[in-house]
Amino acid sequence: MANFSKSNVPQFSVDVYQNEYLPDGGREVNAIVTVTSTGGGTVGSSVGASYAPGQGPSAGVAIMVDCSGSMDYPPTKMRNARDATAAAIDTLRDGTHFAVVGGTHVAKEVYPGGGRLAVADRTTREQAKQALRRLSAGGGTAIGTWLRLADRLLSSADVAIRHGILLTDGRNEHESPEDLRAALDSCAGRFTCDARGVGTDWEVKEVTGIASAMLGTADIVADPAGLAADFTQMMETAMGKEVADVALRLWTPVGTTIKFVKQVAPTVEQLTDRRTEAGPRAGDYPTGSWGDESRDYHVCVEVPSAGLGQEMLAARVSLVVPQPDGSVQNLGAQGLIRAVWTDDMAASTSINPQVAHYTGQAELAQAIQKGLDLRKAGDMDGATAKLGRAVQLASASGNADTAKLLAKVVDVVDAATGTVRLKAKVAEADEMTLETRSTKTVRVKK
Repeated sequence: MANFSKSNVPQFSVDVYQNEYLPDGGREVNAIVTVTSTGGGTVGSSVGASYAPGQGPSAGVAIMVDCSGSMDYPPTKMRNARDATAAAIDTLRDGTHFAVVGGTHVAKEVYPGGGRLAVADRTTREQAKQALRRLSAGGGTAIGTWLRLADRLLSSADVAIRHGILLTDGRNEHESPEDLRAALDSCAGRFTCDARGVGTDWEVKEVTGIASAMLGTADIVADPAGLAADFTQMMETAMGKEVADVALRLWTPVGTTIKFVKQVAPTVEQLTDRRTEAGPRAGDYPTGSWGDESRDYHVCVEVPSAGLGQEMLAARVSLVVPQPDGSVQNLGAQGLIRAVWTDDMAASTSINPQVAHYTGQAELAQAIQKGLDLRKAGDMDGATAKLGRAVQLASASGNADTAKLLAKVVDVVDAATGTVRLKAKVAEADEMTLETRSTKTVRVKK
């Protein structure tokens, strides 16, 4: 592994926000862990490898474009997809390895072919854009095959960061849900992937499930004309990533268990079931690739009961990057989650503002998803209650973007009390946008 001067490496920090005080017999400790990465995006360096200033870490990108028959309705959809892919290729940093995959019921290499990745420069970008002109719509949809081909291509290059961009306009009808799940299980942890649904004929839970499994983002592009801007932004973000495969490592003392770990900003993402054991009483939770950014995680720990006046370390938080030889590199940032037992009722019953805020944001995401499911199932009373609660939570937390999306699905009578009426007619794109973006959160005002 190459050595770095300290100024070359992205600097990570960990901050813990909690109320450490528990009542007599109390056992549940909640904390918000804020992880911040700074400095990497400006100096073009990555942990574990060395790069010339300004070049950034070695990266591989696979762009998967839906070429199924439905992409021809209307014909502008395929043209917009080609233009968006061309815009993404133009955004590639020189030296980035890349490939374009055409996806139907099978996956095909569009560029460069031969089971390999091209290296971005003026010539290969132009060749790739010429190859895009041959993309045409026809066939079915089997997204698992696209992901497996992307994985094979990305693993063919010795790069620090591997990323996919996946565009679909329809449902995954030409393979079973089990086949897609198996593909996601096979590819998860090998590359990250952003997923986009274009138009309104795709399945929200399918697209968000792909992004969730691959630690990427999901969104709707209801109007295909917006694809180029969205692809450009996605690729710019991908090019800004500096460190791959960062894991949140939690160590707990004897008798202590982790009840759950979830990312709560910028989106809600459940990480509890993704734990991999990392030695005695330690576990790693994957967070994907990082650039210059900050994210928040909610950690809930169950501690053994202790007497008044006692205190203990409930968990120690650190950040690590797995290495090819099976070892890990510690990124040097650490945070401590504590438990202190007290008979001061005011101290032990106080809820930390960060914990309260993100508990509400997680409930907001859940209320939206449940409300929309009930609406689709015809349970209008249940849908009204859940979406009303969502309006109340969005209003209380200042989540203005989600409040605007909710207002396209319900008529808000009183946001503070969550009194709403379901709209008689809702545009499909508005309902899908609300569902797709339901996990986006606002950060707590500190």
